[in-house]
Amino acid sequence: MFERILKYAFGLTGALTGITLVRFLLIQNGMKESLTTIYGIGIIVLVSLLLGILMFFTGGFLIRYTADFIDKVERSIQKITVYELIIGAIGLISGLIIANLISIPIVKIEVVGVVISIVINILFGICGIYFALLKRNENFFEVLKGKGAPAKSYKLLDTSAIIDGRILDLSRTGFLEGELIVPGFVLEELRHLADSSDDLVRAKGRRGLDVLNMLNNDGKFPITIDKSDRDPKMEVDEQLLRRAKELNAKVITNDFNLGKVAAIRGIEILNINDLANSMKPIAVSGEEMTIRIVKEGKENGQGVGYLDDGTMVVVESACKFKGQLVDVIVTSVLQTSAGRMIFAKFKNANLSLVK
Repeated sequence: MFERILKYAFGLTGALTGITLVRFLLIQNGMKESLTTIYGIGIIVLVSLLLGILMFFTGGFLIRYTADFIDKVERSIQKITVYELIIGAIGLISGLIIANLISIPIVKIEVVGVVISIVINILFGICGIYFALLKRNENFFEVLKGKGAPAKSYKLLDTSAIIDGRILDLSRTGFLEGELIVPGFVLEELRHLADSSDDLVRAKGRRGLDVLNMLNNDGKFPITIDKSDRDPKMEVDEQLLRRAKELNAKVITNDFNLGKVAAIRGIEILNINDLANSMKPIAVSGEEMTIRIVKEGKENGQGVGYLDDGTMVVVESACKFKGQLVDVIVTSVLQTSAGRMIFAKFKNANLSLVK
């Protein structure tokens, strides 16, 4: 409705402009008397109609274009923080001061001096904003307050680390330093998982959102929700690594493959599985334990069991004891970011001969 009113207003403006333009031209050409003739009135009506129709349809296009432009500007402004606005303003002022100092001798040049000065002011103003925003992640006010204190340490949370849930307990212990950041595209991925038709995927997504809510409400170690939007043409992991590079941040994750890619790109990864494995009691060679064989191993004759914490134990020649408890001796331990594996053999060597 409002758009239609504006279109009619444009049309009326065009019609009035046509009337005024024809009257002005006729008066300027000494044809003022023709304004009261049928010929003059016909020209006025024709021109006003043409301009009115032209402005009516052109106005619709201009309204749509202006509305789209205002929406884009509004979305861009919403993504900009107050801190970034202040930094941009400082950069603009600095650029204009430098430009005016340079323009003092140039503006005295005849004809082109003023034009060159305007161009210099525009260029230096834009450069000031650009270079100031490049350093927006270095908190200027904190550096002044701390007299050169180091920049904040940022840590980005991956989807897998949020769903895992251990980050909540880890943050409450106080061992984490710096600021925890959840990128907007990670939050959007969790929402998509929570809306999935698959029960298992939906449960994971909802668990992740619950963990985020608890982290957000935890006054001891609050998190920040980054406003970066998701690019549908790019994978979430790729966007996460790119954002980490921009912020010079570390990534907290459980994804083993993501850690490998990040290492290639020079991005530091904090793997929660690595931390958990380092805190577990280490099984050493020669240690005795009792394990239940639950399935066959990959290699011929191997049996596989699990400790209470989920650690896999591979026992030589134990496939025939599936479902039974056996006493074993640890021969070696393999510890990786994907988890820990324990290799063992029968405590009683004669058991391997039993059928």
